Amino acid sequence: MIVRNFILWSENASASARADAVGALARAYLYSDMEAEERAEAEQALHAMLDDPSPLVRRALAEGFAGAAHAPPAIVLGLALDQSDIASVVLSRSPVLTDAQLLDCAATGDAAAQAAIALRSELSPAVCSAMAEVAPREALITLAVNEGANLPEFSMRRMIERFGEDGELREALLARSWIPASARAAIAAAAARQLTRHAVDRNWLSPARSERIARDSRERAAMIIAAGCAGFSGETAALAAYLRVSGQLTAGLALRALLCGQSGLFAATLAELTGVGPRRIEGIIREPASNAFAALYARAGLPASMLAAFRAALLALARNGRGAPDDAAEEGTLRLPLIHAALAACEAARDEGLDRLIALLRRFESDAAREASRRSLARLREGGAGSFAPAESSQRLADQSESMPQIAAQAGPEMAPQVERMIEPLAETDIVVDLVALEKELMAA
Repeated sequence: MIVRNFILWSENASASARADAVGALARAYLYSDMEAEERAEAEQALHAMLDDPSPLVRRALAEGFAGAAHAPPAIVLGLALDQSDIASVVLSRSPVLTDAQLLDCAATGDAAAQAAIALRSELSPAVCSAMAEVAPREALITLAVNEGANLPEFSMRRMIERFGEDGELREALLARSWIPASARAAIAAAAARQLTRHAVDRNWLSPARSERIARDSRERAAMIIAAGCAGFSGETAALAAYLRVSGQLTAGLALRALLCGQSGLFAATLAELTGVGPRRIEGIIREPASNAFAALYARAGLPASMLAAFRAALLALARNGRGAPDDAAEEGTLRLPLIHAALAACEAARDEGLDRLIALLRRFESDAAREASRRSLARLREGGAGSFAPAESSQRLADQSESMPQIAAQAGPEMAPQVERMIEPLAETDIVVDLVALEKELMAA
């Protein structure tokens, strides 16, 4: 009886009136004490509203059932397959929809529907993985900023593979409370590729030089990321696996890892290249001069010419830790004591085949020295270099005051007044430099 009366009434009612009636019926279905027969009739009437020609009616139905855990599953699914502005209401909130249904809606829906799925308070790894494969850029940015989305590591990398050159997506991923090391390395590589292409397109740098700068940037980023991992851990192993798959796991990067004090990444590199267990590798690299290390090194496929440099770096790392006692370098940066140890070992070999390796180590030495200089200047600025200037200035002025009488005696009577004025003591407060005025003069010149 309810169904018949409702259908007959809706044929002549306006769209807004039907929308109000549908909303009221949906609330009554969810929260009133209906008899079983009345509930079945109400559900049948609500099913009929799925075919209503007005979007207002169907949207009112979607809003009535969107957050309800006891909504009729068939009606919710019908609304989820409706046009995007209606489907988005239930796709973003309804707890009735299963992962399989969400996957189907993500595969067939448009960008608005996919963004609504990405906004759900909880998303399983399966749904996140499917979204990473098919969703457009806007939906993936929404997925990245959603902390309730259980994004697997490979899904993050897939998102970066598809839209890594989009700065908003990279920022959204980096803003997450946790992102695995391999995904951070993939973001760094994507940013380096974009900057390289930008520099080449505008003829700022040659392609070869741009590629070299990009490679150095990727390797430096990998070292900084590895420094944030817990030594030889599962995350470090995943980072090494990503570097290998992406073609970045070279002998130069392995050597840089040691010269940055990242023995964990070096051990993970050997494990990735050889398949040997982590405990055995950690035991072998403690004795770099042994035949066991030479055999492990050869099994990894690393160049035999670089064995001496690796051994020297490992010995220096065991002796000095991650750097010299007075080394204030940041984690993930090249360490001069380790580089000098490797250089000494290569130069002592007196082998012409090591020329390229020595050139690489010299470049590492130059980079490390430059970074050390930058850190020193930064510490001077932060500590206020001017706090040391008054004492030095006062001592210099005192020395000049002591020497001025002798100059006055030698200058003759005609120069005495000028010299006497020079002998007068100068207070620090007498010297004032107006930096704003000086800058205006320089700009005017």
